[in-house]
Amino acid sequence: MNSTLNALRAGLSRGWIEFTLSFRSAQELFGYLYMPLLFLGMAIAFNSTGMADDEGHPIGAVVLSGGAAFFLVMLGVTTVLQVLANEREDGTLLRAKAVPRGLLGYTVGKSVHVAAMSVTAMALMVVPGLLFVDGFGFERWTDALILLWVCVLGMLALAPIGAIIGSFITNPRMGVTLAVFPTILIVMASGLMFPFEFMPDWVQVVGQILPVYWLGLGIRAAMLPDSHAALELAGSWQLPQVAGVLAVWALIGLVAAQWVLRRMARRESGSRVQAAREEAMKRA
Repeated sequence: MNSTLNALRAGLSRGWIEFTLSFRSAQELFGYLYMPLLFLGMAIAFNSTGMADDEGHPIGAVVLSGGAAFFLVMLGVTTVLQVLANEREDGTLLRAKAVPRGLLGYTVGKSVHVAAMSVTAMALMVVPGLLFVDGFGFERWTDALILLWVCVLGMLALAPIGAIIGSFITNPRMGVTLAVFPTILIVMASGLMFPFEFMPDWVQVVGQILPVYWLGLGIRAAMLPDSHAALELAGSWQLPQVAGVLAVWALIGLVAAQWVLRRMARRESGSRVQAAREEAMKRA
């Protein structure tokens, strides 16, 4: 029990330290900023045209809410798998394996890091959106709480997926490139960029099984007017289902990611890490 608690504490501390250090990296700061600026610009551009949906809501608000969910998906899947592939290559995972319950601490640390990143990313999109995008914002103070728990639960559901995919990648650069395309397909099939009801029935069934659809629904519930719920499939925000689906994915993902990471770590050795480093130097 003590080793498990120590691993949890170490993971929480590690995740927070990694999050604070990310602000010292120009590359990571660019990653925080470019997508919020892109979607904010698109939302303002749509607002300037006066376009609205069937309920009369400005299209810009819908675009920004979808962009926020898309940003979280990219953070939770592609960013995590890239970090994991890199740290597998540089020996970080091998060192974690040598510590009692080290992989548990490693998984918790990455989850905390990504969850903190998600809250920061949402702040970068929500605060300017409140100021410059019509129809985007909180109708009541509880909507801010909804946005907070949806973001945290959503990232806890998505990060293990990125970790599992990353555990099978041997070339971080090529792996991320290959992973981006199916991730974008899933995003498109989950109603973040296009109206979900226009999708074929089988796509809607698959989309409602995956956490991406529910993440987008939760963000829309927090940031769009209540009248917009009439345009959703069920005619409501379904917040209990949002919480339940994301929590189940987070729990299953945490267990599955630890199992996959343990199996992968058992195959790691100093010689394999050295060979990976030499191969990385050749690619550079």
